[in-house]
Amino acid sequence: MSDAQNTGSNAAADTRPLRLRDALRQARIEAADRTGVVVDLRDAEVARLEILNEALDPLFAQVPDQVDLFDRGISQGDTPRLWIDVVAHVVMGRDKRIYRFVQDTRFGRIVIAESHEVAAIVEAVTDYVARRMIEREHALVATPEPSAIEKPRRSRFWTFALGFVVGVVALFGLALFAALRP
Repeated sequence: MSDAQNTGSNAAADTRPLRLRDALRQARIEAADRTGVVVDLRDAEVARLEILNEALDPLFAQVPDQVDLFDRGISQGDTPRLWIDVVAHVVMGRDKRIYRFVQDTRFGRIVIAESHEVAAIVEAVTDYVARRMIEREHALVATPEPSAIEKPRRSRFWTFALGFVVGVVALFGLALFAALRP
């Protein structure tokens, strides 16, 4: 009898308890899969974007606080989107199961990555974040200091004085020419 109790307690000790966050994530995945074929596709889109948002948490935890390029969040409009920054976001595809990572450019919208897998989109977003941070570093290095840009300012008094003298001489010359003319 004690053997039965020990084997039961060993089986319980062997199964590792799931973290609540992992259990919630799994429940969301299951709910998103079920609702993907149901009429309420918008809720499935939001649920899938929330799953991706949670998967991106470790990435954005590594971004330094002084880098303010990224403003991640889910917009609840007609088409739910997971915004990465001002010009890039993740939207669900037509079948509501595929993630599409897009960037708006002045030439139109380009698709950076497209996949059914969260891991592939997380990798694409990681590459995008790294490229944006390198662009920021180059922009900060390329920007010269304001003291290096300023040219020595010349006094405009001498330009005014020279113009005044030339104007007086021109008027004197015109008056002399008019007086000598018969």
